[in-house]
Amino acid sequence: MLEAVPSQSVPYGADQTLFVVIDRLDEGKEIRVERSDLEATIGELVAGCFNDPIKVISFNTLEHWMKDISIDVAGEIRARCDIDGIRLPDYLSDFVESHS
Repeated sequence: MLEAVPSQSVPYGADQTLFVVIDRLDEGKEIRVERSDLEATIGELVAGCFNDPIKVISFNTLEHWMKDISIDVAGEIRARCDIDGIRLPDYLSDFVESHS
């Protein structure tokens, strides 16, 4: 069951790429959290701001496209952990492993 969360209001025709993290709260309940900054979204994922991230999707409001970028985000998280010399956080291991 997906639960809709009010998203940002974007005027029609505004050229903006947005990022949606689909996060599992518990069995059968998921929410979509919308962000306008990919760097901040990745930072929030690494910081543990999400419960159990499942997928990250980007979409552009003017060009009318969307793309599952979970593989790219998982790779970036793994690379940052490697560069910083830290172990992948447990709360991200399922996300990164399922999209690697």
